[in-house]
Amino acid sequence: MTEPPEASAAAAQPAPGASTGSAGTAVALPPSGESDRSGATARRSVTARATAAGVIVALVLIVAIVLGSRFLENFDSALLPYAVATVFLAFGVAYRYTVWVSAPGARRLFKKGWGSLFSAENFRRAPTALPKMIATYLGFQKFLGARSHARWAAHQLIFWGCILASLITFPLTWGWFTFTSGSGSGPGYEMRIWGFKIIGFDSLDILGWLMFHGLDIAAVLVIPGASYFLWRRMKDRGAITGQRFGYDLVPLIALIVISVTGLLLTFSSIFLHGGGYEFLAILHMVAVVFTLIYIPFGKFFHIVQRPAAVGMQLFKYTGRQDQEVFHCRRCEEPIDTTPYVENLRGTMRDLSLDFDQWAEYCPRCKRVLRGSAYLSQVKKGFK
Repeated sequence: MTEPPEASAAAAQPAPGASTGSAGTAVALPPSGESDRSGATARRSVTARATAAGVIVALVLIVAIVLGSRFLENFDSALLPYAVATVFLAFGVAYRYTVWVSAPGARRLFKKGWGSLFSAENFRRAPTALPKMIATYLGFQKFLGARSHARWAAHQLIFWGCILASLITFPLTWGWFTFTSGSGSGPGYEMRIWGFKIIGFDSLDILGWLMFHGLDIAAVLVIPGASYFLWRRMKDRGAITGQRFGYDLVPLIALIVISVTGLLLTFSSIFLHGGGYEFLAILHMVAVVFTLIYIPFGKFFHIVQRPAAVGMQLFKYTGRQDQEVFHCRRCEEPIDTTPYVENLRGTMRDLSLDFDQWAEYCPRCKRVLRGSAYLSQVKKGFK
């Protein structure tokens, strides 16, 4: 069994103004002014790239809206605020994603994750692995079930409700989907995508009811899921300790407001003959627009990040298939796959963390070695 360099040389303290490198040698730090200038230059470069990416993606979406709506022939002007919000959403997602992948750790995750997703070699060796991980990790999020079945169920309600709402709302907002009646008053309707007829249906049968009430179904799914998490964040001591209003509570409140106002619009049109419809429509629109603009810069951004994590799971899975399991240098217990450990060490080196050797030890041995180093430098006990 070997000890890490940090444990055996814990007494070696670097001189003031020096930093210890990965080999344990003292490395002179650059002057603070030079470091600040280089950091500011790097931040400006990242901001410029992120802004350019956001502008390009937003312009691509605008072109797609114009072309998909047959040069705005099928575009509903009443939905213009929603369409504008989606353009801001596209800009924000591209901007935030570019900033995210500019960080060393995220960049390595991005390369390894997406590289594994689109690897022909991985598909050849494990053709069913990617579809299975997309279904279990991205779709049904089985990893949440290990924490709590209630949290998993609530998350599933929110996830599938939002997916259903997005599949309906975005194409309608952009003018890609249209519902037209041959007689002008129904009950026969046609659903068209980009001007091409896809299906005809009767608005009075089950299919027609599902077509026109898809958003209501999505709202019924989202409300209990979001309400559970909101209740949990008000009652659970662990959740209360670390939560932030703008980051943790606002998304849940926004989902509930969108869903409730959407259901009230249907209630008003059916039971109140349109009473209060205009006010509810404005309130609903404001909630949706706010949420769309909020997505790239709040908690919902993890939705955009999650596919890269699926790629990392595939990266680890293929390593296990090759029997590339890395064992702890101290106790010989398996830690993870060898490529994953090497990737972790590379990330720590990218971040200039000069203790990447610790990645080769299991959590228990890290605690033991840290305790041993502490006892070797500090008196045993206090008098």
